[in-house]
Amino acid sequence: MTSVLYDAPGPRAKRRNVILSVVFFVLLALLLWWIWRVMDDKGQLEWSLWKPFTEANAWTTYLLPGLADTLKAAALSMIIALPLGAVLGIARMSDHRWVRAPAAVIVEFFRAIPVLLLMLFANEFFARSTDVSSADRPLYAVVTGLVLYNASVLAEIVRAGILSLPKGQAEAGYAIGLRKSQTMKSILLPQAVTAMLPAIVSQLVVIVKDTALGGVMLGFTELLNSRGTLAANYANVIPSFIVVAIIFIVLNFILTSFASWLEVRLRSSKRGTGAVLGADDVVDLNAGEVGAPDAGGDKTV
Repeated sequence: MTSVLYDAPGPRAKRRNVILSVVFFVLLALLLWWIWRVMDDKGQLEWSLWKPFTEANAWTTYLLPGLADTLKAAALSMIIALPLGAVLGIARMSDHRWVRAPAAVIVEFFRAIPVLLLMLFANEFFARSTDVSSADRPLYAVVTGLVLYNASVLAEIVRAGILSLPKGQAEAGYAIGLRKSQTMKSILLPQAVTAMLPAIVSQLVVIVKDTALGGVMLGFTELLNSRGTLAANYANVIPSFIVVAIIFIVLNFILTSFASWLEVRLRSSKRGTGAVLGADDVVDLNAGEVGAPDAGGDKTV
């Protein structure tokens, strides 16, 4: 069986793929075995280093509060950056130069600055120009930096997603008398969302991971920063890094899995727009078509 993109592999190609797969898994097993041996030789597998993670104190005092702050900063950044990015992306395609030019300047400016620099600048701004307390300042700085950077990136994702649609979609809207704003809202955006979703989710994963920058540079008590305090108390630096890495992997896996499920739902809802009829409904419809009397009193056949 062939595909539009490639031919189905023959016997030699299948055999080569099997060999490459076996070699890959053998090398992966050797790598894991080497890591295990190195950690064992350095004493990093001793039970005393891993035991704290089986006790409630390490989680309730350090890891869970840090995870809560990570989720708080990431959620606030997503809630603000997503609509702001959508507005900036649509503004960049405006027919009015006075709308399009400022939006382009904002997007290009904040997209070119490292997110860590934005966090540091925001921290100094809140410290010197506002009345934000020192306890809340790291959260404000982290969210501000993440919003400014990621909204600019999301704006480009939105713009690219809309421009990727065939021009005939917009022309069809104009042909039936819709204004540009109506065409954008009713025709272009609903179709572009599905195409943009993978890139948007990738950027949301970046937001979750970049909260760690605030912990390292600003003292924000997120998950990675809390790990440092835990490791200082229990002297288990490597195990604590491994546990926190697993937590980030699980967190981002849940986010990407939800996005995949949502993408499937969106695609299926666009394919099936009509009402679903059951077997009884079909029988009734057929009976009505075949046995309904016509104007002269006879039944139609």
